[in-house]
Amino acid sequence: MIRLVLADDQALIRAGFRMFVDPEPDIEVVGEAATGREAIELARSERADVVLMDLRMPEMDGLEASRQIAQDSEMAGVRVLVLTTFEDDDNLLLALRAGADGFLGKHVEPSDLVHAIRVVAAGDALLSPTATKGLIGHFLGQPMASTLPVAPELDELTNREREVLTLVAHGLSNERIAERLYLSPLTVRSHLARTMAKLGARDRAQLVVIAYQSGLVRV
Repeated sequence: MIRLVLADDQALIRAGFRMFVDPEPDIEVVGEAATGREAIELARSERADVVLMDLRMPEMDGLEASRQIAQDSEMAGVRVLVLTTFEDDDNLLLALRAGADGFLGKHVEPSDLVHAIRVVAAGDALLSPTATKGLIGHFLGQPMASTLPVAPELDELTNREREVLTLVAHGLSNERIAERLYLSPLTVRSHLARTMAKLGARDRAQLVVIAYQSGLVRV
């Protein structure tokens, strides 16, 4: 059972999220928070698996709440899924740096939201297609992009690792990649770990940038 905390300063929005997830047999809403501080307290006291986090809340915003959850060893198992109206590059980068595990816009379909909760709870990272494109555009325009691995390093990858990297660059979650390639999610995670090690990538986001910069995937 996935224990979920809903964090949004608008009660009506929290009620809408609850309506989407309550029918799901594997997800239980264990608390609702109207501020970032309440989100942290509930995540700890209710032993949450996932916090569905809005960015703009009073007392403490979602970015700072995400940062404190990520840095607290007592909440090492808590995953943060940011769901925001403001799906822009700056918010995405700030959320990722704060330790968020997923990033979606509030226009997301209910079925995709439920899927995202499950993906993040399973330990995978998830970015919306819009967020992925924004991330690519941001990093490719930065000086640091020139320091990332380029095409020759891709020669070290196996054909399967290239396939997985390509699908990651298109914004697919590990679960979706597993379905597409007829693999288990565990096997996909193993391929990703080896790919990150070979390319010197710190995280999934940097893998996306490498895939585009190297020409493996084109915008």
